[in-house]
Amino acid sequence: MHSKPIYTLQQLIFYFLKLGSTGFGGPVALVSYIHKDLVEKRKWISDEEYKQGLALAQLAPGPLAAQLGIYIGFVHYRILGATLVGLAFVIPSFIMVVLLGMAYKLYGGLPWMQAVFYGVGAAVIGIIANSSYKLTTKSIGKFNLQSFKENWILWLFFFTAAAITFLTKHEQVMLFVFAGLLYMLVKAPPKWLNKTTANGFVLLQIGFWNFESSTLTKIAIFFTKAGAFVFGSGLAIVPFLHAGVVTENNWLTEQQFVDAVAVAMITPGPVVITVGFIGYLVAGFPGASVAALATFFPCYLFTVIPAPYFKKISKNTSIKAFVNGITAAVVGALVGAVIVIATRSILDIPTALIAIATILALFYSKKLQEPYIIGAAAVLGIFIKLMI
Repeated sequence: MHSKPIYTLQQLIFYFLKLGSTGFGGPVALVSYIHKDLVEKRKWISDEEYKQGLALAQLAPGPLAAQLGIYIGFVHYRILGATLVGLAFVIPSFIMVVLLGMAYKLYGGLPWMQAVFYGVGAAVIGIIANSSYKLTTKSIGKFNLQSFKENWILWLFFFTAAAITFLTKHEQVMLFVFAGLLYMLVKAPPKWLNKTTANGFVLLQIGFWNFESSTLTKIAIFFTKAGAFVFGSGLAIVPFLHAGVVTENNWLTEQQFVDAVAVAMITPGPVVITVGFIGYLVAGFPGASVAALATFFPCYLFTVIPAPYFKKISKNTSIKAFVNGITAAVVGALVGAVIVIATRSILDIPTALIAIATILALFYSKKLQEPYIIGAAAVLGIFIKLMI
């Protein structure tokens, strides 16, 4: 890491405030903006530092773009920079989803609001389906015979997780950990396994159970799990949230959950900020604050703690194999969740057509951004529900 930055911390904070306020397009688009602006144009960060941050963000669970921003804040300004940059990036979209939550509670029962989300909900299904396809091809490989032969273990994790998520309507966290450990043992067993010691296996304790009495405590525990154990892009958190928010805790209805994902699509910044909207619907502003803090705090820790040592960590093949195994299972769970949500949300021909049109539009047009599709779907929803 370079010792002498050519920019001030204030400049970096203002940049991420702007990106959090205007950056549409999801995690892939956001990390591209960061590279273009900070590496190519302004040359604040070297290409090597950017790649290290991106690699760490991909290895650790949590929202990709937010973690990259936190790492870049750490490069020259350590803990203070990481903290302030992370806050600057998340706060604008958090404010927006809270305001939208207020409007949703106030006007959610009105016909025009219902009509808007009728169209938008169908488009969201299409967006998630398209994103899950992209995630699959990026994380595992293309859907062809050669990829199935070369990465058959990852494809096995993928299809198993998709089937289990669809059948049980739950995301199985232990399945992810098992997939990661198994793939690590097959592909890159750590050196300590060869040592004949009496230490045995030391496994990460991931069991959180609900023993609390207040809703805020439940929200804190659930969303901490969401932030700590979800790998992949922002949309990878959707199946985990769906299982906990709709199925287990009954905090939201199916329609409200789809609307919450839609809100994340129409606001700039990290897609994961949908947790703020969900928290607001469940327990007002305190719920929104706790949900957002609980989701983002683990990814903050996963970024700043290993950051000083990451050059060594990034070369560890066992860690890479562990994450590859987890990612394959997580993406499979996302596909299973898409099918579950689609069967409950697409109830007629118009919504099916909107979802299909969304998938085709995103698949064939790389320049088309999600907010434009959401806007068009909202107009269609109003036209179908109120005009016809």
